[in-house]
Amino acid sequence: MTWSGIFEGMIVGFSASVPLGPIGVLCIQRTLQRGRLAGFFSGLGAAVSDTIYAVIAGFSLSFIVAFIEEQIFWIQIFGAVILFLLGAHIYRSNPAVQLRRQRRSKSSYLQDFVSTFLLTISNPLALFLFIAFFAGFGVVAPNSGLAGQLVLILGVFLGATTWWLLLTSVVGLFRQAVNLRRLFWINKIAGATIIVLVVVGLVVWLFREFLL
Repeated sequence: MTWSGIFEGMIVGFSASVPLGPIGVLCIQRTLQRGRLAGFFSGLGAAVSDTIYAVIAGFSLSFIVAFIEEQIFWIQIFGAVILFLLGAHIYRSNPAVQLRRQRRSKSSYLQDFVSTFLLTISNPLALFLFIAFFAGFGVVAPNSGLAGQLVLILGVFLGATTWWLLLTSVVGLFRQAVNLRRLFWINKIAGATIIVLVVVGLVVWLFREFLL
């Protein structure tokens, strides 16, 4: 039961993390600019946030779900605005200036972790994503008990963490080939990609919410 629960949770956590949205692009950009650890700790923040939503979905905390459903419009708008501003900041950033700042004051991996945690936790759609994954994979049994659900949640965290470790490790292999000129264009592409993903995601969500 323990190993099967962890494995099932890992499948859910890994699958939910694979789609490369704005957070994925941000982790890739940080990996190329500042190294694997910066990218991994950024991904770890997203993994912890996803695990919190998995806890809410797995334990069926109805009062939290009800609050999110009531406030989802404003939460979604707030998250989209923050991500849009982040994309604009990355697009306009100068890699030479950033590298000089990095040498003067080492950027904190805790800051990387907290920033992506806050960005990911501001997207309440992740809650409904996990509800759908749990239902789709059939991994939540009503009689599994507290221990079984905790094991499942642990698996979700391990699965999400595995994805971010794999992604940043692969991207890190190409870091040596990145010079300032290429980094300049990587920032432009990453910033523009985040903006496009946010705008498209928001438009699709508004269309489904109000026109369908």
